[in-house]
Amino acid sequence: MALGVSAHPGVDELSTPWQWNPWHVRTEVVPREEVFEEDTALFFASLLLRRDKEWVPVPTPSRRMKMRRHKLFLTLCMAGLCLISFLHFLKALSYVTFPRDLASLSPNLVSSFFWNNAPVTPQVSPEPGGAEFLRTPLYSHSPLLQPLPPSRASEELHKVEFVLPEDTTEYFVRTKAGGVCFKPGTKVLEKPPAGGRPEERVDGVASGRPARKPLSAGGTKRRKWVECVCLPGWHGPSCGVPTVVQYSNLPTKDRLVPRETPRRVINAININHEFDLLDVRFHELGDVVDVFVVCESNFTAYGEPRPLKFREMLLNGSYEYIRHKVLYVFLDHFPAGGRQDGWIADDYLRTFLTRDGVSRLRNLRLDDVFIIDDADEIPARDGVLFLKLYDGWTEPFAFHMRKSLYGFFWKQPGTLEVVSGCTMGMLQAVYATDGIRLRRREYYTMPGFRQYENSTGHILVQWSLGSPLHFAGWHCSWCFTPEGIYFKLVSAQNGDFPRWGDYEDKRDLNYIRELIRTGGWFDGTTQEYPPADPKEHMYAPKYLLQNYQQFHYLLENPYRKAEGAG
Repeated sequence: MALGVSAHPGVDELSTPWQWNPWHVRTEVVPREEVFEEDTALFFASLLLRRDKEWVPVPTPSRRMKMRRHKLFLTLCMAGLCLISFLHFLKALSYVTFPRDLASLSPNLVSSFFWNNAPVTPQVSPEPGGAEFLRTPLYSHSPLLQPLPPSRASEELHKVEFVLPEDTTEYFVRTKAGGVCFKPGTKVLEKPPAGGRPEERVDGVASGRPARKPLSAGGTKRRKWVECVCLPGWHGPSCGVPTVVQYSNLPTKDRLVPRETPRRVINAININHEFDLLDVRFHELGDVVDVFVVCESNFTAYGEPRPLKFREMLLNGSYEYIRHKVLYVFLDHFPAGGRQDGWIADDYLRTFLTRDGVSRLRNLRLDDVFIIDDADEIPARDGVLFLKLYDGWTEPFAFHMRKSLYGFFWKQPGTLEVVSGCTMGMLQAVYATDGIRLRRREYYTMPGFRQYENSTGHILVQWSLGSPLHFAGWHCSWCFTPEGIYFKLVSAQNGDFPRWGDYEDKRDLNYIRELIRTGGWFDGTTQEYPPADPKEHMYAPKYLLQNYQQFHYLLENPYRKAEGAG
């Protein structure tokens, strides 16, 4: 029972129940609902009560009131702790797909919350008047593992070792004056004397003449005008420096000299379903790259099972023309945490590709060149060949690539500059044989960089082949048919938000076809694209242009042309 003190002794005593306490102070029995308002004034301050013209202290709070105060204090503390815990919980949930789906009211919220192993099937919205039929991609119905032919049933491609051969191609010829000229970049060597042999011409080397080793340009300095006459696009005393290097930011151009022994070039790629672009890469770089290290997983970047389509194509002869240069890497597991944080999966793909691939290469040298690309990044042949044949450049290096969207017909402003290469010595000593560190980490902050730099005897500075005006490769983003774009949407990692594959309307093939037609993006915006002409320099890799009909969907906008015809 709560106690209250009558502040008005003159009030009728019969109107309120009362009792006497040990201090002989008249007190009232106050209803419970009125206690809270009076408790604050009575028990948290020292008041005095006048009785018989004398002032006496108010009695101390009862035990019950002390308990109430303690309970109130504990309740406030617990509420604060719960609030802090809830905020931390929300922060942790920001890495999980469920709250993102909930926030965006994704239509596939319930289905995506559980693991779904069913094969994906693109959908087409009905259009009045009969829409053009867009077929379902074949790979969406493929089994997870393709059966091997009987003759190769025991073959394990992902365990085969690869021995790097020496490149014996004669890239340079020697002039009578003692100069060294790069054959593809030289128009005519020095003028042959009377009765001179026709083999002194670049294109007329006698077939019966024994091959010569390329010579270093070191030694006595020779006059350039008696050495080589360069073709357009080639520079330097030996006509072996391509335009993408001549107009680059390489700070050591005065130290460039031809090598006596060409380096070997290792090109590492992760593959999902970019098979047309992979075919283009093989033809663009097949004669200058010594081994293509290609990694395929039976999981998408999102963590869903996928068929080993590239493995099937290797075994059925689709890449027979280049198979002798392909080292197949198989990633048979999905990294822990990759489902919740897609960047874990994205990084791990490149780490596994590099370490597993390099561990199976034999006859490696520390000065061999390592280049790691995304499947939609294709370096230009001339730049890669320069890295193979010349000494004097620094590392790591990047490529300025021409950017395009949906096809080479939608040319985007600027270039994509991607750090993607170095020597094997730097890859092992500085980047711990981890390709993702090469692409995403500043080299000068890596442990071991200073020690490696001191071992080379030179200051190492990152540089880029090409420039914003001179492309050193191509980056063709989302360059697929509508079915291929659909598969890219549903395969995308869970880290590059917004993840457009979570939205049913974005997966509609007719919607995707409209994006290709207009050059728009999934957020509803449309860019201003500079004009692109298939006849312009570096419009697309040469193999694409030479096979125009086969790759016409990448070279011209098929839906805009159909619109004009209608």
